[in-house]
Amino acid sequence: MHKPLLAVLKGDHAASPPIWMMRQAGRYLPEYREVREKAGSFLDLCFNPELAAEVTLQPLRRFGFDGAILFSDILVVPHALGQTVSFEVGEGPRLDPLGDAAGLSRLSDALEPSVVGKVYEAVARIKEQLPETTTLIGFCGAPWTVATYMVAGRGGDDQVAARLFAYRDPEGFSRLIDLIVEASISYLLGQIRAGVEVVQIFDTWAGVLPNAQFAKWTVEPIGRIAAGVKAVAPQIPVIVFPKGAGHRLSAIVADTGADAVGLDWTADPGFITHAVLPHVAVQGNVDPIALLAGGHALDHAVDTVLRSYGGGRLIFNLGHGILPPTPIAHVEQMVRRVRSWRAAQ
Repeated sequence: MHKPLLAVLKGDHAASPPIWMMRQAGRYLPEYREVREKAGSFLDLCFNPELAAEVTLQPLRRFGFDGAILFSDILVVPHALGQTVSFEVGEGPRLDPLGDAAGLSRLSDALEPSVVGKVYEAVARIKEQLPETTTLIGFCGAPWTVATYMVAGRGGDDQVAARLFAYRDPEGFSRLIDLIVEASISYLLGQIRAGVEVVQIFDTWAGVLPNAQFAKWTVEPIGRIAAGVKAVAPQIPVIVFPKGAGHRLSAIVADTGADAVGLDWTADPGFITHAVLPHVAVQGNVDPIALLAGGHALDHAVDTVLRSYGGGRLIFNLGHGILPPTPIAHVEQMVRRVRSWRAAQ
């Protein structure tokens, strides 16, 4: 059975680009909010295979996306390594902060099977119910981004705590990055064995790093994860999403082994067209605020992506996750626009 998203990742040029959205299962959907309330906490939802599968499938029923991304969170890895993780309503994740290299002694050397096993069970359940033409996407957080939460215990403030740790004790910080790399390879391979067909590595905080540290803490660790996955599962495409990377995307393309790069909404179309698109597939990059706005602004944003990248291997997506207040009608408008462009080619 032909899977449009998987085909583009494996080298095909589709005149009709496949489409999915980051955070496509989420609070903008009333059916998600209903399940979320039933589950209790956010982590309870992540670790309930039946409910995690249900919310993964919900946006497919509404919009017919070409990709389904596993409903989970990048902080499953530190949680499975023994760090306390919780999610405060309206405030985001909270972790027991590591602070410095001494905090590494509180972590395990390997993922706790009883934790990640629930995620793998969710993958298997999703796979059983997935439409035949839909590609199942697994994911993990990039080591740098995961480390920022582990060190500070929360996000925000340009990740000062992790950046200070990396400057003051690069050897200690390297040990943390190495632990996350190995755990992430194991985690992704577990998802692959359970049924995912593509993996995406999210580096949400890549953009805060200066060039030398971007190479050291973003490019090199992501390359190791991609190599570790492909050594065991060479057939599985890897998408890398380094938010805020700008022109440094060329290093992601050259040095990580990525099959596709995700573009945030600030990406320069001219640069992407000449330096990225000839080498890998690209994914993105409508501004989530344009989707929230709807109307002409959304149509213009959609058309810009299609005109800029539709001549190459494009997976249509947002430049980051969909925002919770986004009206469902705006998502429907975007999907219609993409599908009609597809039909017109």
